[in-house]
Amino acid sequence: MKGELPKAFHQIAVNAAVEAHTKAETVASRKASQIALEHFTAALPEMLGGSADLTGSNLTNTKSTPALRMDLAGEVVKTEAGQIGRHINYGVREFGMAAIMNGVALHGGYIPYGGTFLTFSDYSRNAIRMAALMKQRVVHVFTHDSIGLGEDGPTHQSIEHVASLRLIPNLDVWRPADTAETAVAWAVALQNASRPTALCLSRQNLPYAPKSDLSDISKGAYVLSEPADVGSRKKAQAVIIATGSEVQLALKAQEALAREHRIAVRVVSMPSTTTFDRQDAAYKAAVLPKGLPRIAVEMGSTDGWWKYGVAAVVGIDTYGESAPAPALFQHFGFTPANVVDTVRTVLAR
Repeated sequence: MKGELPKAFHQIAVNAAVEAHTKAETVASRKASQIALEHFTAALPEMLGGSADLTGSNLTNTKSTPALRMDLAGEVVKTEAGQIGRHINYGVREFGMAAIMNGVALHGGYIPYGGTFLTFSDYSRNAIRMAALMKQRVVHVFTHDSIGLGEDGPTHQSIEHVASLRLIPNLDVWRPADTAETAVAWAVALQNASRPTALCLSRQNLPYAPKSDLSDISKGAYVLSEPADVGSRKKAQAVIIATGSEVQLALKAQEALAREHRIAVRVVSMPSTTTFDRQDAAYKAAVLPKGLPRIAVEMGSTDGWWKYGVAAVVGIDTYGESAPAPALFQHFGFTPANVVDTVRTVLAR
């Protein structure tokens, strides 16, 4: 009831991240979230999950969280194994789900989390804001986070949603790039005893981004890849900042810039701008050195990136279109070639 995590939580979190790093699986970050949840729900009986009629898409259910069921008399029905359900089928009521999770958090004894599509966060927004205002540990799992969901079209393709969520005071927003970042995002969310968290996750599969260290992911941004030796140039000439699925774009652009143009760039993965903004000045300067041009890459509104002193943003400030995801990426310029051209244009100024 005090809301304290078990003493073994740190090791549980480390194990989840290390296992993700070791396996290096190519999966959608919504699936990476479910993989992380298998670790955390097994260890934390106080976690109470759910989804607004999208469990099969949000992947908020785990082996440890059978569906909550009640009989006609209002009594909780236990499973054959004698378990009480820990996953609520909220139905198509995103605001109701978010408001109920606030009530559960205020009651104490549980850590509530629930899922829906990111574009439907608009319906939940008032309750999300109240959780932030009341400093409650509530975790929102928002999947289908970009135009990458494809044929559902612009009504379901998130454009402004990540940027608008980042504007809510005291709300942590994470957009992880792979399984390890997703495991760390969940660990940080569970440790956020006095703030809610929004996890923005992909529908499409994301290759694992190789990394030598996991310790700085929890700081919200870290140096993912330093430039390769390109002859006489061994130091970075620019920094590409990317989040979520676009981290792969940044890595491919880094490789192409070195191979084809002898341009050395650093790639920074920034899964959580809100977390990175709380770091000290020395760490921020180490990740984003002064004097190096910065280019941000994110499949969403560009407005929020200018505060980092970027020279350009590869983003999208229009609504999407209905087409297969690869066609949309090409149409809207989310390609290694366009990132390469953007970096070259910035350096030519």
